[in-house]
Amino acid sequence: MPQSVPPFAELLGACKRSAVHLETRDVYGVVEEDEDFAAWRNGRTYDLDDRSSWWNGFHDSVADAVSRGVVVRRARVVSEPVSEYIRYEHACTPQNLAAGEDVRWLPRRMASDLLLPGNDLWLFDGQLIRFGLFSGDGRFVGHTMEDDPDVVKRHAEAFEAIWDRAIPHADYRI
Repeated sequence: MPQSVPPFAELLGACKRSAVHLETRDVYGVVEEDEDFAAWRNGRTYDLDDRSSWWNGFHDSVADAVSRGVVVRRARVVSEPVSEYIRYEHACTPQNLAAGEDVRWLPRRMASDLLLPGNDLWLFDGQLIRFGLFSGDGRFVGHTMEDDPDVVKRHAEAFEAIWDRAIPHADYRI
């Protein structure tokens, strides 16, 4: 039987303390980002002061959670030199920061002694994981959920080890 996975906004909306996001891929082919990625490749940049040009439902969800006291953190493990897609993500990260996220970057060469989860994930309140599943070319495949306390604990510990070593966005140069 297929697993029912609630929408991200619903999961974040139910958060009370923390939401952490781990990204470990160098390329994503998420259909919702294709147009924006292509525009960035063609030289488009966003004026952070003109929120109407880039703010979306994701940013609303994050800003709402942060306003309720939820700490939202994102760690990205990346290969260097970085891929074109990671350059795009780096250029867009000020939007995440404006919504209230804290973002750090960990060069993969600095993660060799860490145990990294096999899939990207969101961990909500240290109790529930939503894994993001992707194909080899970065296309989104689906989500699965996990709430087994031992699995959640291992992933929370892995995220914290990555976070502690990662470089704050303001200091990470590509």
